[in-house]
Amino acid sequence: MAVAAVAAALGVSSLAACGGSDGSASSGDSAGTGGGGTASKTVTLVSHDSFNATPAVLKKFTARTGYTVKVLKSGDAGEALNKEILTKGSPQGDVFFGVDNTLLSRALDNGLFTPYEAKGLDQVDAATRLDGSKNRVTPIDTGDICVNYDKKYFADKKLAPPQSFDDLIKPQYKNLLVTENAATSSPGLGFLLGTAARYGDNGWQEYWKKLKANGVQVVDSWEQAYNESFSGSAGGKKAKADRPLVVSYASSPPVEVLYAEPQPKEAPTGVSTGTCFRQIEFAGLLTGAKNEAGGKALLDFLISETFQADMPLNMFVNPVVKSVELPELFTKFGATVSEPETVAPDKIAANREQWIQSWTSLVVK
Repeated sequence: MAVAAVAAALGVSSLAACGGSDGSASSGDSAGTGGGGTASKTVTLVSHDSFNATPAVLKKFTARTGYTVKVLKSGDAGEALNKEILTKGSPQGDVFFGVDNTLLSRALDNGLFTPYEAKGLDQVDAATRLDGSKNRVTPIDTGDICVNYDKKYFADKKLAPPQSFDDLIKPQYKNLLVTENAATSSPGLGFLLGTAARYGDNGWQEYWKKLKANGVQVVDSWEQAYNESFSGSAGGKKAKADRPLVVSYASSPPVEVLYAEPQPKEAPTGVSTGTCFRQIEFAGLLTGAKNEAGGKALLDFLISETFQADMPLNMFVNPVVKSVELPELFTKFGATVSEPETVAPDKIAANREQWIQSWTSLVVK
């Protein structure tokens, strides 16, 4: 989830410093033999830029298995996936993390993953297992893509913040929203899918015509939208941003609290809970992985209680393991979305590219 990049904008090294590995990348002859026949003590996790884990947690994985995790970050979710498609069969690493339900069919149709049923999968929320019994991917986390608002802006204007998709096209919210390009950004695509779910095949395009007429701004990435254009974020304040509405996540407000000094009693941003789309992220064993044994062990670990409990305050996502409780800061300042918009995986697969093309023609060109 791109929300982890908030901390980078705030200068927090713990979230920004794990682009290489969380330990020295070493090799040896005792930790298992991968698909290429080479024994290695290093397992490489390829991910989008927002992957983050507490170093001590990854050391626990090393202590349990003998493998050191090397993290290879490859851009945002769509960019990282495209790189793996281009190198399929000869992957950059052993496990890929970060493909979500908006792009899952693209990964599966390209045969990126070797099926593996991770240990502990029976403890994972069944609603997140979109690949069924094929087990080509393992669910890791969920999150809700939603419009966030700058509380101070709306209080100063004595204007109620929007709470629904319908609200966003009202005149009082003209020129206030910034969103990400659906062709280049995972949250941007999720927001588009949310409108398709809300207004249907025959209505979403008309909705976007109205949203464009109401002055929606489109930028390429979540980082640009949230940290440069959105007035409610710490990065946006530094950049003197002028858009008080942004497409982000229901878990974005806790980030603004956690990394503020001093921590405020109330989050400076809120969530429009009637604008949300449920995102599910997966990991999979890459076909052609040099260290299959290490990759399988890592997938087991990613759905262990140890790793799942570490995710909320590192990547600001919800665990998929039912027994893991969210930390108080996450529940106190984040938003609970009881009825997010969803689109069935087969419908996304059948329509995604056409939806993106139509959206681009309507909104960008």
